[in-house]
Amino acid sequence: MLTAALFREEPYLRTISAVVTGINDRGGIILDRTIFYATSGGQPGDTGRFVREDGTRIPVATTVTGETKDDIIHVPADGAVLPEIGETLQLEIDWDRRLKLMRMHTACHLLSVVCPFPITGASVGEEESRVDLDLPDPSYTRELVTEKIMELVHGNHPIFTQWITDEELQAKPTLIKSKNVRPPIGTGRIRLVCIGEGSSVDSQPCGGTHVANTSEVGEIHVGKIEKKGRENRRFRLRFGPLPDSA
Repeated sequence: MLTAALFREEPYLRTISAVVTGINDRGGIILDRTIFYATSGGQPGDTGRFVREDGTRIPVATTVTGETKDDIIHVPADGAVLPEIGETLQLEIDWDRRLKLMRMHTACHLLSVVCPFPITGASVGEEESRVDLDLPDPSYTRELVTEKIMELVHGNHPIFTQWITDEELQAKPTLIKSKNVRPPIGTGRIRLVCIGEGSSVDSQPCGGTHVANTSEVGEIHVGKIEKKGRENRRFRLRFGPLPDSA
């Protein structure tokens, strides 16, 4: 059963009502629409709660996908009472957590602009994120990269999404920054996350949630650069100003 993923176009929605359309064999709750992001692309799924008409709450421990990105499953906390199919629930995401993830995910994109090298892995976290790059140039120090990222943050660049066709993506392979993972094709369209007027700063396939302007990322820095191979480097992004030492 497909779920309308409202977070793709309206990532700032914090609460809506939705109807239960199914309960899977593991107790996962399926809705007709949702604001809960499902784990994908290195960004963890949303947590929060469902509120029933009588005021009782169903804690949501995480959100995952099923066979497709439109098959969104809300995983209730252990011991939670399951709703009835056809029941209307009020959805409330853990907004403080989501906003941190949105800021961090955007910061990862900014890092990929500053360091234009193939991405070999990434993980978005609430307090720290990592991006792995095939980076042969030792001049990309934590100080330099932090400075360049913060220039983009202070540039107040708008962030928006647009859709292109599979054919358009195939005609512009440089849009894909990941070395090993390719965006899913076959649905007829690909979602791009764009930064800057007319995508002047960046444009890349991504299904995640992001802030609306680079300024919303706030103070961020490269906490550490780890050597993971002959040329592979792991950049760890953390909130706050760059400290004197890692």
